[in-house]
Amino acid sequence: MEYPVEATISSGTLRGSQASGISRFLGIPYAAAPIGERRFRAPAAPTAWSGIRDATRFGATAPQSPYGGPIGELLSCPMIEGDDILTANVWGTADAAASPVVLWIHGGALERGAAAEPTYDGTSFARDGVVFVSVNYRLGVEGFSVLEGAPMNLGLLDVARALEWVHAEIGAFGGDPARITLMGESAGGALVAALLARPTSRALVAGAIIQSGPLEATSPQKARRASDAIARRLGIPPTRDAFAAQMTGDLLRARAQVAAGSSPLRGAPGFALAVDAATLPVSPEHALADLDLPLLIGTNTDEYRLWLTPEALAKIGPMKAWLARRALRTPERSARAVRAALPDASAGEVLGQLLTDRLLRAPATRVARARKAPTYLYEFSWESPVRGLGAAHALELGFVFDTLTTDQAVKLAGHDAPADLAREMHRAWVSFITKGDPGWPAFGTERMTQIWDAAPRVAPQRRAAVVDALR
Repeated sequence: MEYPVEATISSGTLRGSQASGISRFLGIPYAAAPIGERRFRAPAAPTAWSGIRDATRFGATAPQSPYGGPIGELLSCPMIEGDDILTANVWGTADAAASPVVLWIHGGALERGAAAEPTYDGTSFARDGVVFVSVNYRLGVEGFSVLEGAPMNLGLLDVARALEWVHAEIGAFGGDPARITLMGESAGGALVAALLARPTSRALVAGAIIQSGPLEATSPQKARRASDAIARRLGIPPTRDAFAAQMTGDLLRARAQVAAGSSPLRGAPGFALAVDAATLPVSPEHALADLDLPLLIGTNTDEYRLWLTPEALAKIGPMKAWLARRALRTPERSARAVRAALPDASAGEVLGQLLTDRLLRAPATRVARARKAPTYLYEFSWESPVRGLGAAHALELGFVFDTLTTDQAVKLAGHDAPADLAREMHRAWVSFITKGDPGWPAFGTERMTQIWDAAPRVAPQRRAAVVDALR
């Protein structure tokens, strides 16, 4: 049975709900709605309210197009209408006091996703003594366009503002502002890394978890390709005023038309973080190397299998794979290293593994090898029985959150995913958030890595020759 519960922050009083000792406050504005004159502007402070604000429902989802094609059969996103998209959600317990805090940033290629996804429910973290916070942020054309007259990296500025809000307000929910750990997956992991590259944001953080997150920010010239393509499609200049004069739905349709028929190997450019003196002064990979705080970072063995179906992989023969490697400027020695490590892999699987390692595993390894502060590396390798996914991108989420029974987790992992593995992974994440140590040796000269499989174990990094060839 649920009971009402109240909390007061600087903007006003909130009424949330409590059940089985866990309290939830949902849809709390951490910034003003980015509409009207606030579109394509840096986030502004939220408006205070009088009386008691209902906080029992999630805030609106950032405007986005749904996943399509085979990925759309596996991934979905709650669609909640409304303007107040810059909101936070907090899970805790009634007796929480100076408790550790985790701020979760969802993924979705910087243009999809929402904190309201049931797999991201914070109950398991609150149950284990962590005050859990999740946030929405601007996505795609509204959040990561590069436009004359607009700040760059608006979605990053949103999560930076959310972090400031957590630091200022989390005491009202029993959290300790000196014990905030950032946590994100995929694009969310990239945003975690980007926050750590910002001196003002980094100062508010005690630790960080990056799950399958790209660590590179690109040049503004390259990052603007997605918004330039939208501008050409609409016949408008790539400026703040021209984009703000368009309806959000028209911008989304233009983006969908530009991206139609794209694939991970060829197609329309995606949205990207841009190096920018005002908002992201250095590419995150370089900033992480010198960061003096604990970091948990890792990848999944078969990330590429979410993006490339078995049918698509089967169509990639040796010549097509070679051409793709040349287009991606991937050293041939790295392909030889993959073939040596995976002698039974097809040409498509070799290419997919190279994509995984070049985008995710090699940068994570470079960071781990360069850092002096404690760094804990993992590889999630449990293989899903669904659609040949293996240990695909995003598969670990239901395990980390211990939410394997949610619809999306079942779509990815099936009905019989090992609950023991989920409990063990979740405990490790909680241990890192609370103590800065997940329970396995820090990465060092022996390259010790936690392997998350049906029988979890610690071992020297697997396929090290592959990532070393991708320097």
